[in-house]
Amino acid sequence: MRAPASGLLLVIDTAFDACSVAVFDPLQGAMVACASEELGKGHAERLPGMVDAVLADAGVAFGAISKVGVTIGPGSFTGIRVGVSAARAYGLALGVPAVGVVTLHAMAEAWRRDRPILAVHDAKRGEVYAMLLSADGAAMVSPIALSPDKLPEWTAEAGGPLDLVGSGAALALAALGADRRGAGASTILSDRSEIDMRTLARLSMAASADQPPKPLYLRSADAKPPTRRISLFETAF
Repeated sequence: MRAPASGLLLVIDTAFDACSVAVFDPLQGAMVACASEELGKGHAERLPGMVDAVLADAGVAFGAISKVGVTIGPGSFTGIRVGVSAARAYGLALGVPAVGVVTLHAMAEAWRRDRPILAVHDAKRGEVYAMLLSADGAAMVSPIALSPDKLPEWTAEAGGPLDLVGSGAALALAALGADRRGAGASTILSDRSEIDMRTLARLSMAASADQPPKPLYLRSADAKPPTRRISLFETAF
């Protein structure tokens, strides 16, 4: 499709292994251009080139962007820092708002159907990152880091079986199983922690621009202090 000259949304995700960039047209509700690469590491080095390439593929200049959206975590500490720093830098350079979207919210919203849904990412060290959405998409409980065996109590408000998405879905299903008897079974819809860029774009459009995006880590970093030079897009706030 031919992109308009202005009013476009740039969305960035570097919270997990993937490095993803997309240009979205809010008026048409359509993706103009998108690129995603599974990197594991090296997001800071790859992201600027991907942004340039996606804009070129969309056939638009930077000036066509009117808002920047980014996943803010939880997820990879370095990846979150890279994405949030980049979104804020692009927003500042363009003079447009930059907004943040919780990764777990985007994960759950992409799969949400007719019952509560739990997005759960395996955070290692015996914990998961979790967020619970109602069937209508409202956040029932805020994002948290906790042991999987605490999930039954933490999700009790849902009052029945859940849909599950994310790399921690199997851990959640094992923990929830005994507590959901008589009300049907909780169901794993996806066992991957990944971001659908259309969903990220939609949530970014709805997100308030009152405050710039800030990393949502939920716990202290696992990694040792870096021994290499830190790039601009890895600067923490």
